[in-house]
Amino acid sequence: MECENGTVGRAQTVGVVVARTGRLARLGDPLAYVMGLLAPKLRGMRLVSRDSRSSAEGAREAVRELVEQEGARIVLTLAGTKVLPAVADACERAEVPCLSSTFPWQVYYYGRGATALRPFRWTYHFCWGLDDIAETFADLWESVDGTDRGPVGCLWNDGPQGSWSRHSEHGFVPAAHARGHRLVDPPAYREPAAGLDGHVAALAEAGVGIVTSAATGADLAVFRRAARARGLPLRMITCSRWLAYPPVATATGEPPQAQVATLVYWSPAHPYRSSVDGMTAAELAEAYERATGNQWLQPLGLAYALFEVAAHALETAADPGDPAAVAAAIGATRLDTVAGPLDWTSGPVPNVATVRLAGGQWQRGRTHPYELVVVDNRRVPGLPVGGELVALG
Repeated sequence: MECENGTVGRAQTVGVVVARTGRLARLGDPLAYVMGLLAPKLRGMRLVSRDSRSSAEGAREAVRELVEQEGARIVLTLAGTKVLPAVADACERAEVPCLSSTFPWQVYYYGRGATALRPFRWTYHFCWGLDDIAETFADLWESVDGTDRGPVGCLWNDGPQGSWSRHSEHGFVPAAHARGHRLVDPPAYREPAAGLDGHVAALAEAGVGIVTSAATGADLAVFRRAARARGLPLRMITCSRWLAYPPVATATGEPPQAQVATLVYWSPAHPYRSSVDGMTAAELAEAYERATGNQWLQPLGLAYALFEVAAHALETAADPGDPAAVAAAIGATRLDTVAGPLDWTSGPVPNVATVRLAGGQWQRGRTHPYELVVVDNRRVPGLPVGGELVALG
């Protein structure tokens, strides 16, 4: 797909790797929408996309086509445990700047082999970290347990989500331990989960009342059925995966995400606006719903910010036609975006800027069947609380 903005002359090509087919196709919706929305507004930029086909191989091929056939000066992407690193690695090899998001920065950075002494040269990222998730979830756990902190059960797989959550230095575990929480982690399960009775039994034996997870919606449903059958008295479930997208009610009743607490990285209530045209977060969400007929979703704000940062880098680069100059411009970027303030000059590691997190919960809504309600705003200045945390029923 190509989006022209009517600019004549030497427009700089921005390549976009977006999933349009395969199992991640729904994750590509916000990026595809924002690309069409911003193309007429980004003067001097030509936007061209390629389908990742929801695979690492497809992602690498997409980068090759964007660079060799379209002359992309910068490549943008988001989402996909295997796809996003494949895009970034392909750009690093091709020596073309890449900007990505919606992937915990520790996995992006250390998982691809960088160190503080050996950072990437061409690839840049903005997101929250696994430690930020742990801090946000601990805020929610403590709103239920207070100072009487019981054990927290873990529902983690044997894939990268689970292994990185367990990482002793860069993962979720050390941050949770630093807050004084004891984690109960049964043996890792393989996706898709055929049954999680053993996990439920282990958590019941440990006296767990709160569970934290990085499960898919399907596996979360398996766990909740097993917990109900066992009579496990859960007060809260926090989950960091697949919770960015609105739940859909099923013929058998509530979706597995109902009343599950999660992280909130963007919403219409966030007090941010676009550096391109001043559009607010609320206006962006409204425009998306009006144009697509679908409920707003969290990645929308970060997808928009990708283009904001790309435009800023191309405008401020000493030579926008020189990939090294564009990369240097990203690394020097400090910009207020519709996804919040982004600062690559003071990131936790080189090449990374962070995104602030709030605590939220999927609750029955007024406008939509289920809505993401902000229930804890202490880490996001200016973000209003939308409601109270509801105990699991």
